[in-house]
Amino acid sequence: MYSSSNPEGYDQEYSDEKHIFAEDTTNSTGIPVSSDSQEYDDSSSSRPAVFRVQSRVRGPWSSGLCDCFMDKKTCCVTFWCPCITFGQIAEIVDKGSTSCGANGALYALICCVICCPSLYSCFYRSKMRQQYLLRERPCGDCLVHCFCEQCALCQEHRELKTRGFDMTIGWHGNVEQRSRGVTAAMKAPEKEAGMSR
Repeated sequence: MYSSSNPEGYDQEYSDEKHIFAEDTTNSTGIPVSSDSQEYDDSSSSRPAVFRVQSRVRGPWSSGLCDCFMDKKTCCVTFWCPCITFGQIAEIVDKGSTSCGANGALYALICCVICCPSLYSCFYRSKMRQQYLLRERPCGDCLVHCFCEQCALCQEHRELKTRGFDMTIGWHGNVEQRSRGVTAAMKAPEKEAGMSR
């Protein structure tokens, strides 16, 4: 394919491929090749495959660790009864495979027996960060939960709310709500009856 805008006669697509291959100085056999002399023929049916690796860049949290008063209701519930907040978070992160009540009860049991529920809740922070590609800020997940348990739970709760989850209805309620929204959006609008003669 010859393009008049490109004097070398290559399409923009092949120019991009040439740029990609110029960064890799080995061919498929592992023998180094010179990137200056590497040419591509448009008529060739056996061009080397192009592999594009997409890096999974981790993004920031929607709110800071100490922004607890952004959601005063969750802040109060988490301060007095963190097992409720944790149960809601765990149900959404587990995608409904465990219930809010079971997770909250287990959290309360761990709190009563060993007085350190952060050993359990920090794993859910790590799992949530993996699902939503969030940075490990301000320090490691276990340290955040060990020293700022309530603040960490509030931040995770706010993050899930920001991502569109209604924390009060659980995972299955959110799935049902979203499926109803998709069904309503797919329905064709009814034709309004106009004036007739």
